[in-house]
Amino acid sequence: MNKPYADSCDRNRDPILEVIAPLLADKRAVLEIGGGTGQHAIYFAQKMPHLIWHISDRRHNHDAIQSWLDEAALPNVLGPFELDVLRSDWPSLKVDAVFSANTAHIMHWRDVEALFAGVGKLLQTGGLFILYGPFSFGGKHTSESNALFDMRLQRQDPFMGVRDVDELNVLAEETRMAFQHDYPLPANNRVLLWKKV
Repeated sequence: MNKPYADSCDRNRDPILEVIAPLLADKRAVLEIGGGTGQHAIYFAQKMPHLIWHISDRRHNHDAIQSWLDEAALPNVLGPFELDVLRSDWPSLKVDAVFSANTAHIMHWRDVEALFAGVGKLLQTGGLFILYGPFSFGGKHTSESNALFDMRLQRQDPFMGVRDVDELNVLAEETRMAFQHDYPLPANNRVLLWKKV
């Protein structure tokens, strides 16, 4: 099959890598949730060969991910593992960090709640949760383009939308994850960082 391709992955991978590489320099294993095409997993695993990169997604995306994994044949990428945050049992993995990109705004809120609850249970003390995408703060969008994007999402599905960091922090605190940093990135996206305490 032809590999699926998302040009946004190529555009955002280097800015994301610049942020996460120092954060993961002393880590051994990462779980990626919502691996999509698999492009991020391949690129980041190539650039950070000290990491075991576990990639997960819902079952219907596995063939697409597998096509990228087969071509790259990297020894430090494992999966894809089946993970639907609301419906699946989470993989039994020992990881130092969880990474997810462009997922929270396309999930329903109940899925976002399940995402944070699951990550909080999976991580040990000191583990990191790294979340990339567009976010708002205190109910206010960071740009007009994000406000328009939020409107488009909600027209498509009223349960989707750009998530507010304040609301995400409430979910994080419920599972003993403390907010650490907000990293602004190009195209009005950000990397948010929490640590299990």
